[in-house]
Amino acid sequence: MGFNCGIVGLPNVGKSTLFNALTSTQAAEAANYPFCTIEPNSGRVGIPDERLWRLSEIAKSARTVPTQMEFVDIAGLVRGASRGEGLGNQFLAHIREVDAILHVLRCFDGDVTHVEGSVDPVRDAETVETELMLADMEGLDRRIQAATKRARGGDRDAKAELELMEQALSALQAGRPARTLAAGGRLPELDRLTLLTAKPVLYVCNVEEAAAAAGNAHSRRVAAMAAEQGAGSVVISAAIEAEVAQLREPEEKREFLADLGLEEPGLNKIIRAGYALLHLITFFTVGPKEARAWTVPKGATAPEAAGVIHTDFQRGFIKAETIDYDTFVTLGGEQACKDAGRMRQEGKDYVVQDGDIFHFRFNV
Repeated sequence: MGFNCGIVGLPNVGKSTLFNALTSTQAAEAANYPFCTIEPNSGRVGIPDERLWRLSEIAKSARTVPTQMEFVDIAGLVRGASRGEGLGNQFLAHIREVDAILHVLRCFDGDVTHVEGSVDPVRDAETVETELMLADMEGLDRRIQAATKRARGGDRDAKAELELMEQALSALQAGRPARTLAAGGRLPELDRLTLLTAKPVLYVCNVEEAAAAAGNAHSRRVAAMAAEQGAGSVVISAAIEAEVAQLREPEEKREFLADLGLEEPGLNKIIRAGYALLHLITFFTVGPKEARAWTVPKGATAPEAAGVIHTDFQRGFIKAETIDYDTFVTLGGEQACKDAGRMRQEGKDYVVQDGDIFHFRFNV
């Protein structure tokens, strides 16, 4: 089960620098000119979760495996992308394939060339959003015409789809992205329309090093804009993150960040925010051989969680022996939880809770 976030924005806002830091590679060339990233680069990163390491320590696991998320670095967009300007067609195709959008905004002044000639992150955000909205409107116009013909022919599915498409088009024409129809949650029917503006968005404010801890005037404007939209925003310095990525020793990283007044890398905030953006939760499997974190969508059932490990586990699911994280840690491990009668037996209808520790029983 894959989950990915596309890193988007105008050229030269720090997308590729951020991607390189996220994946601790130089897979994406970072350069001071537009369109240096022609094809989308992708990389998988571990989700920082202190709970996993605590569980591994208690169980004396030989191996510790975090759950992962994929990040995709997508070519920069410019005004007119919906009409094919710049690398617009490639941009729109690549963004359609990701689950969520991390929209990087330049919130630092300096000599790096800006495609619009000045630094204004709110304007930049509106530029990208407008291009996505225009592309969605053009696509909906065509699809509504086709669905109308099918609906007139008595196709019930087409009637339901047509109603939702017309609602989405009305929202777009009023200047609202399609995701506003979901009222802060996920609407599966809307997801199936594969609209660009239906994807959840997190604004990433790329600030200068001195503003990494508290942000600046630019990032505060973005935070206000995000709040109005019901979206999220985080502040990072891609330059700092690139330097941290070069440090191999944890103690070196901690000292470097502490000197800058930072408690953790900004990338950790982005990864966790991306995880939340996709409405994901974590469950664990723990034993002497391995402690591992796994990802499922919020609302997943125990058999669905079992299926993430192996399809046979879901197909032959019998029950899930379950311990919540706090109980496992407080009592000091699986056997202690069993002895105290704190291991639960959950069935097929059980909804997974974040932090659950499972041992699945199945028969195929």
